[in-house]
Amino acid sequence: MGKLLKFAVALMFGISSFAYASETYSQKGYTAKMKEYLISAEEAIGLIGAKNVVFVSGDSDETYEIVGHIVGSEEMYAHHLHHSELDGSMRCAPLLMCIDEAEEFISSKGITNDTFVIAYDDFKGPNATGVWLFFKHYGHDNVKVLNGGMAAIMALDKNQVQYDKYRDEIREYSKEIREAKKANDNKKVATLEKKVDTITKLMKELEPKLLVQKGKATHTTKKTNYTIDDSKVRLDLVATKEEVLEAVKDIQENGDNSKFAIIDSRRMGEVMGEVKLDNVARGGHIPGSTIVEWTNISDVENKLSFKQLEQMQKVFDKYGITKDKTIYPYCHVGAGRSTEFQVALKLLGYENVKTYTGSWDEWGNDQNLPISR
Repeated sequence: MGKLLKFAVALMFGISSFAYASETYSQKGYTAKMKEYLISAEEAIGLIGAKNVVFVSGDSDETYEIVGHIVGSEEMYAHHLHHSELDGSMRCAPLLMCIDEAEEFISSKGITNDTFVIAYDDFKGPNATGVWLFFKHYGHDNVKVLNGGMAAIMALDKNQVQYDKYRDEIREYSKEIREAKKANDNKKVATLEKKVDTITKLMKELEPKLLVQKGKATHTTKKTNYTIDDSKVRLDLVATKEEVLEAVKDIQENGDNSKFAIIDSRRMGEVMGEVKLDNVARGGHIPGSTIVEWTNISDVENKLSFKQLEQMQKVFDKYGITKDKTIYPYCHVGAGRSTEFQVALKLLGYENVKTYTGSWDEWGNDQNLPISR
């Protein structure tokens, strides 16, 4: 049942939109694997402002300020977690950043080695999962993805629900005011404008209480001394270009019987080489890649970061992505659309999944590596 239909049914039976959201964003039905990688908004909302918990937005600073951010959260744009030179080469591949650089960056966000990190984005998943991999591959195990992201928190925030109701009322009154002005009904205009003024004041009173705020962060971040233990770095989660090249050769030799699968999660314009991002010299895709755009995994309809497990499994079954293979998802920078696939596969019990962190930024710039268009 689609979101709109379910919502209509809820209204038909007198169930509030808040109750509907409570069901959508609860952890009811979460499997053990889901609980390992995800946190529901139902649980996360109670941790906002909690000691030793830091929410981290993987969206851009523009999104953080203009669209909004969870109160007290830090911003770590997933696209910028991939550090490479202008020619796409990565100094510490397959790590997204060199260890000393990552330690400094994480410390600047007020995060300690004991912090529970909750990674989130608007709701779609890629940027949140990019943050997840960033922490996870440095051995920081206490990190989860907020399923439904900022949208889920807003849907469960009673002040936000009331605020949105007021906003809708103002829109309706504004429409009536325009009609009254056309009819030269000044008395009605005055009455309606008074109502708008009253509601506007109520909205102003609610704004500081909202769990999602716009503008720059107002909290003070105290720098920490975060350290990364080399022995705990998770190389089982990330892949080098050499590993991916080995997979390319095996796929070319063995076809569907290859022990590898390479997933290109990008949009078709990038895959075909028609669209080139940043400073990449060549457009195209890695030979032998299975093309599955990330939107097949994200649940846009219900504003959740992932579709239902059965739906996602059907996608992987359709493309022959089986659990006996070693799987290399990639995108443009290896922290975003590719990691959306990595977490999705992990939720389904796939064990051998390694994001190619160099992704097209590295591959497309290396003239020694083969490409297809």
